[in-house]
Amino acid sequence: MNATIVGALMGAVLAFAALVFGFWGFLLVALFMGVGALVGRFASGKVDVRGLTDALTGRRSS
Repeated sequence: MNATIVGALMGAVLAFAALVFGFWGFLLVALFMGVGALVGRFASGKVDVRGLTDALTGRRSS
């Protein structure tokens, strides 16, 4: 899947959530989508967990 299709699908899911669940449901779905994407990146090895924790604790600037 290319980025355009993924973006369109994410927009459709968020629009559906906003229509069905209202504003707070929309925010909750968006939060869960972000967490799911982050977990997927961790599982595929595309995120350096040690580098991320070092950046968050101030040991590294980026």
